[in-house]
Amino acid sequence: MGSRVRRLRFHTLFLLLLIGPLWIGADVPAAWAGPSADGPRKARPTDKKRSRVKGTPASLLPATVTNFRVLTSEDKTRLVLDLDRETKVVERRATNPGRIVIALPNTALSASARVKSEDGTVPAPFIVTQSAAPSVAVTLPATGFRTYKQFTLSNPPRLVVDITPPADQGPAPTSEVPPALSVPSPPLIQPAAPPNKGYTTIVIDPGHGGKDPGAHGLRGTEEKDITLKVGLKLRDLLSRQPGVRVLMTRDHDVFVELEDRAKFANGHGADLFVSIHVNSHPSRQVKGIEMYHFGEAKDQRALEVAARENGTPLSSTGVGWEYLVADLLTTKKIEASLELAWTAKEAMVARMNGHYALIDHGVKTAPFYVLRFTSMPSILAEIAYISNPAEEDLLRKPAFIRDVAESLYQGVLAYLANKSTIR
Repeated sequence: MGSRVRRLRFHTLFLLLLIGPLWIGADVPAAWAGPSADGPRKARPTDKKRSRVKGTPASLLPATVTNFRVLTSEDKTRLVLDLDRETKVVERRATNPGRIVIALPNTALSASARVKSEDGTVPAPFIVTQSAAPSVAVTLPATGFRTYKQFTLSNPPRLVVDITPPADQGPAPTSEVPPALSVPSPPLIQPAAPPNKGYTTIVIDPGHGGKDPGAHGLRGTEEKDITLKVGLKLRDLLSRQPGVRVLMTRDHDVFVELEDRAKFANGHGADLFVSIHVNSHPSRQVKGIEMYHFGEAKDQRALEVAARENGTPLSSTGVGWEYLVADLLTTKKIEASLELAWTAKEAMVARMNGHYALIDHGVKTAPFYVLRFTSMPSILAEIAYISNPAEEDLLRKPAFIRDVAESLYQGVLAYLANKSTIR
């Protein structure tokens, strides 16, 4: 009798185990299923779908205008809207009154950008507004300009709007096609007019030197030698321009502390600071150019580059509280440095892309010592990867050194031409 009861209980338990999942359906909690033969039970796709927190996809969230800047020269005014990601641009003409509307659908102004749009920071004829949709619009009254062009740039994403001032009897407003960046060897930009104080002081900072060779190439090329060659050539080009005084943190193979480089630029009242470096990467396949200005590193790679150039451990290279003091001088310097970095980088792309297989890594921010502690607009140019065999070969050629120097020269003069004042 006892054995029959035990067999009945066994059969009942077996049936429950067999039909149980069919009875309770597909939503059996993972804890009930127990371990499988090859380890803990893996969640089914339906488990993930049911447990995932519902939310709005990032692609549907509004883009943000984080900031905008205006640069003015005698023949052009440029409005630049900095975006946190790429977004659609819609342009249309409107009447009563006549105007051009350049809209960014599904886009909103950041808090600081909204303040600028409302406090008179944006000069006429630009009108920057945000609707409740949200949508950001740049409006140009037809009477406020003669010609205009608008285009977008990436890495980081930006909308650029250029206008020429109205003339007494000029043609009707027209849209111009922006020039391509990859054009071969454009002529060098003519010298800009000297700033108000009578001359512009530019400090060139060839990285490393002396006992500090910097990065090495497979063929024994040293960063310190390349940066000095480019720096001397850039000095020669800039020194020919009236109203420009050029100084160098080093003009021969000597070691200079980072602190002394910054003090040198500050002590001589420099208006611009251009630090020249050569990049390196663990992978020998990586190559290209990138331009830096001061700020918090946005990715691990930028932080690694700053750590190498600063000569500091990676763990102590990040932006600390002392870097985040948002005083007016620092804010203005960072905005001007960003414009200088973009102008210099785009000049390198425009001048060199027709002759070299150039890879553009864009403009980045990182806490470089010499960029943080100089008080003027400052950039650090990583002109090639010495760790890449093909680019190391280029770095050993005088023609490439000349082209890099002429590109930086063109970028600096383009920046000065767009600035009514330096500081």
